[in-house]
Parts: sequence; structure tokens; C-alpha cells
Amino acid sequence: HALVRDEEGKKMSKSTGNVIDPIQVIDVYGADALRFTLAAFAAQGRDIKLSESRIEGYRHFINKLWNAARFSLMHIDESSARGALDQLGLADRWILSRLAAVRGEVTDALDHYRFNDAAGALYRFAWHEFCDWYLEAVKPDLYGREGDLRRDASRRVLWRVLRDMLVMLHPFIPFVTEEIWHILPGTGGSIMSAAFPPAGEEKDGLQQEPGAESEMALVMDVITGIRNVRGEMNISPGKNLAVCAHADNQAVSDRIAANRDMIINLARLESLIIQPTAEKPKFAATSVVRGITIYV
Repeated sequence: HALVRDEEGKKMSKSTGNVIDPIQVIDVYGADALRFTLAAFAAQGRDIKLSESRIEGYRHFINKLWNAARFSLMHIDESSARGALDQLGLADRWILSRLAAVRGEVTDALDHYRFNDAAGALYRFAWHEFCDWYLEAVKPDLYGREGDLRRDASRRVLWRVLRDMLVMLHPFIPFVTEEIWHILPGTGGSIMSAAFPPAGEEKDGLQQEPGAESEMALVMDVITGIRNVRGEMNISPGKNLAVCAHADNQAVSDRIAANRDMIINLARLESLIIQPTAEKPKFAATSVVRGITIYV
């Protein structure tokens, strides 16, 4: 990478007093947070504007990963590392498809020394897709509410995604990934000797599934639309809402109906009615996403 500057773009200098001491930063935020910050901003040929607030932000990311691993370890065991990936729900198929995609992105970025792109892809996948969406979507499965087959399938998917994610993140945040690796069932030795997840034609059975990604994107958009109404109207997050939805396309209506339980769970709904007409109920707020009219 090029020169490391302060947050205003000025060259660091003792006389100016804007020097950031890496040893002090490590003492406060940890070595992993500093490493990941430098990697995330190290675009080729571009100076890095470094600030403690950015390092603190990536420490939050590492804490998020740690907490997600702790939650996962409550549900997975040695058996989760074995068995076929079948009997999968939509969220399981979606996260495996996204894992296959991010493995390709990270491999390509590392092969071409675009470390910032690799770090950015892993950040988005781990925080937004794995933590924010997948873990929340499969909680009913993990707690056995959808039956033993779905519970065991989601546990196997959870183990696989967490395992591959740790190995890909290890070059960037070696300490926390090594710590989690040693308490992850079905692993042995140091994570440094683990095989890096393959990409391309050798994805060991994983491949992208555009249909699952498209369907999950629709569900996520509907949930986001409902959450936006909740935020705009200052409705308490704990209050269950009644929602009516109308889609111009029957295929879209069928997709919403097929994923009704997930939408009710993640959007905190009391009921979800899919109506054939766009007639607005009384005292309803409206959100429109992808041609779907949502009445809250």
C-alpha cells in the first residue's frame, strides 16, 4: 500500500502531533482490528487515511463475529461436520449460494493482490448476510420448531459456512479466528494448516443458486419495507404488526406465501394477509417494493 496518513489526509509527523502509535492502538483495540483496517483500506496506489474511529469500527466487526460464533456453538456439534447438505430451507440454500460466490470473489481478489476487495467482500458476507439475515432466519429451524430434519440440516449448513468463513478471514484477523477454530467441533490442529476453500470448478459441491438468491432477495425486500414503515412511524420494535400485501404478479404472490413464516418472524408480525386486490385498509401506512404494495 501507499502512505498511511491521518484522518484528514495529512502526513503523520511527531512535530504535528498526529502520529498514531500502532502499539497503543493494539493495546486498545487489538491487533486483529488494526490488521483488518489496514487491509480494508489498502487499495493499490491510494494513500490510507487512518483514524482510531475506523479501527474501533472494525473492532465492532470482530466482536460481531465472536458473538455469532458463540451463538453457533450453542447449536452445532461433531455430527454437524458430517452428512449431506440436504433437506434445506430457503435461507440455507441462499447462504450456501452466497458462500460459493464470496469464495470466488475472495480468491480472485487475493490472486490479484486486491486485499481491500477481499476484506470488503468478507466483511459484507460475515456481517450483513451471515449475521444480520441468515442467523436470524434459521433460528426457528435451529430451535427445532420446523422439525428434526430441518434442525439437523441447518446445523450442518451453519457449521459449513462458519468453517469456511473462519478460514477465509484468518489471513486478515488471525488471532480471533484461531481461537474460534480450536473450539469449533470437527476441526483439528491450527487453522493455519486448514485447506483454503476452493473456488471456480472445484467448489467441493458448492455452487451458486440464482433462484434461491432471487427469492431470498424478494423476501428481504418485503421485510425491509415493513421495517422502514416501523421506523418512519416510530412504532416500537416489540409491537407485532398486522400486514396486508398485494402483488401484481401471481408468481410473486406465491413466493411471498411460501415464505410467510420467515417474513412474520423477521418483521415481527401478528399476521400477514396476501390479498388479490390493492385496496388499502383503513389507518394503514404503505410501502412499495418490487411492485408489491405493503399495507401496515
